[in-house]
Amino acid sequence: MTASLLNLSNAIPAAEQRLVLEGVTWQQYDVLVALFLNQFPALRMTYLEGTLELMTTSPEHERLKKAIARLIEAFAEELDLDLNGYGSATFRKEAAARGLEPDECYCLGELHEVPDIALEIVITSGGVDKLEVYRGLGVQEVWFWQNQQISIYGLVDPGGGYATLERSQLLPWLDVALLANYVDRPSQTQAVKAYRQALRAQRRS
Repeated sequence: MTASLLNLSNAIPAAEQRLVLEGVTWQQYDVLVALFLNQFPALRMTYLEGTLELMTTSPEHERLKKAIARLIEAFAEELDLDLNGYGSATFRKEAAARGLEPDECYCLGELHEVPDIALEIVITSGGVDKLEVYRGLGVQEVWFWQNQQISIYGLVDPGGGYATLERSQLLPWLDVALLANYVDRPSQTQAVKAYRQALRAQRRS
């Protein structure tokens, strides 16, 4: 297992790479988090009841994450919302045997134990069911960027899992289709400026 981890973490992430390991104890996962995450910021670990997925993120993955984060934060600033972020911090809950690093995550108001909103960039499919991990952690909304659009899942019933939402219940004023129009612009700074102008125009109309 160690050799596989070293090969994955040392690879240049020109494209995403994924490794899924079965039968990993919580104690082993705990050790691997301490060993690898601080040294390899492009490495993501997702743990669900003994299954551990390791994934290296590509430059495209990180570009999309940053672009969307800047737009979300611009939205919060324009509407004077108290939105606070954890970035891609590790969230774990031993009792639920779950843990992962969101691509970005936010709390409304002061930061608490788990984020209210988690953002996931999906370029390649497969691997551990992240919604099931997030359900066990108690994250209220998970936003997935995939195929040039944002899909929102809300934890309407913690026992029954997530439901697809047309818009965020935590940020109901956010037009995700409008935001998505500015994600793939060549200049992130110009995209944020144009998005702010669109938000102001939308509020005036």
